[in-house]
Amino acid sequence: MAIKYDKIGIDYNITRKADPFLTEQLLHHLNPNKDGTYLDIGCGTGNYTNEIQKKGFQFIGIDPSKKMLEKAKTRNKSIDWKIGSAENTGLPQNSVDGIMASLTIHHWVDLKKSFLELKRVLKPNGKIVIFTSTPEQMEGYWLKHYFPKMLADSINQMPTLKKVESAMKSVGIELYKTDEYFIKPDLQDQFLYCGKQNPELYFDSQIRHGISSFSSLANRIEVKQGLIDLRKDIDNGKFDKVAKVYQNNFGDYLFIIGRNTTK
Repeated sequence: MAIKYDKIGIDYNITRKADPFLTEQLLHHLNPNKDGTYLDIGCGTGNYTNEIQKKGFQFIGIDPSKKMLEKAKTRNKSIDWKIGSAENTGLPQNSVDGIMASLTIHHWVDLKKSFLELKRVLKPNGKIVIFTSTPEQMEGYWLKHYFPKMLADSINQMPTLKKVESAMKSVGIELYKTDEYFIKPDLQDQFLYCGKQNPELYFDSQIRHGISSFSSLANRIEVKQGLIDLRKDIDNGKFDKVAKVYQNNFGDYLFIIGRNTTK
């Protein structure tokens, strides 16, 4: 995983910027206290860590990628950046007041072990806020029409909500709330389904490079052909019909909010 994101880390911040709306949603669900210390697990280059820290909250950023963290350090030296993972944070017990994890849970090797470790470092009644997508949601991405193998491989990585809840519950974390997120036209963080309403984005090689599904999972031949087909459908007007087939009410991504039930 570290090797994958060391590679993606090159020019990552060009397309992967903290989105203002998502930043506010993370803040809303985490509801941090300015006297507390919070963990961003799988922080990458620290885009969201940095934005929330600038609002007056103290953060630790942990990621397995040395190159990602090097970029993070150049942007904000007041955050404690550390090499680590969800399975092994290296932090003391009960040392953080809350945890956020944005688009990273699918990289956790062992869900139960990860939640056990996060519960260990999380103070009693502390919150954990996870931003992710579920296989059910991803089945509703029109990307499936043009890049079927890439999306299938991406879906296979994603834990279902049921698995996440089961793993949380098994270690004493209560999943008490979920909140669906639908892609907004002005989204600034150009992750996998950023082009839901603007398919032209996928023709930008920098955007594709910043998306792990395109840069690490995708079959090059399929991507090349998929882009050709997408270009053709946009130009001849067929794309709108394709996209309409995939419209649904499941949400494109999901906030999962849990609480450490230890007293």
